[in-house]
Amino acid sequence: MIFNTYWFICFSAVFFPIYWFLFLPVLRRFWLLAGCAVFHFHFAGPAGVLPIIVIGLVAYLAGLTRWRFLCAAAIALSVAALGFYKYAQFLCVDLLGRLFPGTGALLERQLHTLHPIAAPLAISFFTFEFVHYLVEVYRGREPIRRPDDFALFAVHFPSLVAGPIKRYQDYLPDLRAGLAGVTVDDVAAGAQRIALGLVKKVVLADNLTLVINFYGPGFAGLSRGQAWLFLAALAARIVLDFSGYTDMAIGLSRLMGIRLPENFNYPYLAVSLQDFWQRWHISLTSWIRDYVYIPLGGNRHGLLRRLANGLFVFALCGLWHGPAWHFVLWGLWHGVGLVINFSYVTLLGPVGRALAGVFTRLPVLGWALTLLYVAFGWLMFFYEPAQAWAMAVKLFAFHGP
Repeated sequence: MIFNTYWFICFSAVFFPIYWFLFLPVLRRFWLLAGCAVFHFHFAGPAGVLPIIVIGLVAYLAGLTRWRFLCAAAIALSVAALGFYKYAQFLCVDLLGRLFPGTGALLERQLHTLHPIAAPLAISFFTFEFVHYLVEVYRGREPIRRPDDFALFAVHFPSLVAGPIKRYQDYLPDLRAGLAGVTVDDVAAGAQRIALGLVKKVVLADNLTLVINFYGPGFAGLSRGQAWLFLAALAARIVLDFSGYTDMAIGLSRLMGIRLPENFNYPYLAVSLQDFWQRWHISLTSWIRDYVYIPLGGNRHGLLRRLANGLFVFALCGLWHGPAWHFVLWGLWHGVGLVINFSYVTLLGPVGRALAGVFTRLPVLGWALTLLYVAFGWLMFFYEPAQAWAMAVKLFAFHGP
């Protein structure tokens, strides 16, 4: 994690006091720009910074013109860059290599000479924010005209690594408010949120990670009760880790008087899978809904089209988390669950309506089933499909230790 490194602690000890005492908004603006540039360059390095500068400059200039062709071309460039840096190995080796072994082997050899060792820092977040910006301009919204506004939107350092995914029409007014002045309440609220995030991430999630890493290799030898405790630890670890990181990002922004969007809303209190995805990684869910699901037709073209759209966008959601089949499987697991969630009342007729009535009267039943479904999904998220299946069988086995 970046926010608890010695470098970042020293950076913060210099950056924030100067930001607070620079009372002129123009001075704060340039200090924030400098801080974002130093942060990004330190953690991404020259090889990671240059592609983002190029892609960002193209997105900014295309947005300024407001020409639909140029906006579409800039969107294509952003998506292509994400595909090249993050998914080239997966597409060429894991996908094409399985379908066409000869072609896959040739492409793999070419990748060794062309492909960088690691993708540029946070390229997934950059891509989604640039695509959002260009699509909104394409639809007729005003573009960002000031280059420093666009730069701050692109490389706002608290949200750079793990989100939340920003929307420029919300971010820019908050940015200007923060540059105009920071209140004591802002600093107090930011410090409290950072402390909460540190406890969740460093104290709880990191220690749960030690437990998971210790017992995971010997999962097959655990008792059934221990196996269920392991699953509970896995589910707790990811929500504490991810929401803790987000808490720190929101808190660090609040120290500057800037409010980032909330990204988690007690997701394990959800009473349905649809409710879960309205609470979990909210900025990603809403982005996929607005820029993939709805443009594909959403739920406007009948049940079968709605189901196909849902499966596609959640496979994409899984792949966004990483270039591996187990992420795709996790996405499809949730896509299938949401398909059932959306359609069981219609498909099952009277039985479906009766079930819906039971869930309405007994929300604790919907909560328990949702939590169980989500928890099993985390096995697919963290482990390869064969191992995840073996672990799931272990949890329900009626024999063995």
